[in-house]
Amino acid sequence: MTTQIVILAAGMGSRLGRSLPKSLTELNDGRTIMQQQFDNIHHAFGKAAKVTIVVGYKLEYIIESFPDASYVYNEQYDQTNTSKSLMRALQASSNGGVLWMNGDVVFDPAVLDRAAAMVARDQSFVTVNTSSVSDEEVKYTTGAEGYINEISKTVKGGLGEAVGINYISSRDKAALLRQLHRCEAQDYFERGIELAIEQNRILVEPVDISDLYAVEVDFAEDLERANLYV
Repeated sequence: MTTQIVILAAGMGSRLGRSLPKSLTELNDGRTIMQQQFDNIHHAFGKAAKVTIVVGYKLEYIIESFPDASYVYNEQYDQTNTSKSLMRALQASSNGGVLWMNGDVVFDPAVLDRAAAMVARDQSFVTVNTSSVSDEEVKYTTGAEGYINEISKTVKGGLGEAVGINYISSRDKAALLRQLHRCEAQDYFERGIELAIEQNRILVEPVDISDLYAVEVDFAEDLERANLYV
């Protein structure tokens, strides 16, 4: 089955202070953030990978840049957060699991090599960085068997940060979709994962990529840091 991949790129990205969608921000090597993501996807999964982009703010610029992708429209992009963008993407997906990423993450190509092994097993996972635990980031804890227990910005005693590249297995997708429907408009998709773990007992593994780079670009200083790697 062809790997289904979703890029969440509906938001306005106002904190970076650019006029175009944040995913179209140019990096030092001349590529945009999203082009770097596409290159990484093709590196790990081949040109046949099915990529769906969730768009909203100034969607025409993204569609023009990536005409071969499939698209899902979050018409409430200015009123909702990533839980509702992911919900729309999963609703539009075919049978099977879905790998998704935030559209503002600049990351090492090897991240998806590591992810591909988990996708092949059809095992739900969240990529994490255990070398940094910032108050502003989504953090996580694990239970006794090593699976994700809590995942949010308000987690106490977090073991690391969630990077923003995740996979939901074919058997867990329906449960996550139900929980995303129940999320509040401004919830991040991690709230849906947390509810599915708590209420549906899905098993989500943390995949440690601390030895690789992955930078979520929210502010100008994040972009400077990302440009050190590309």
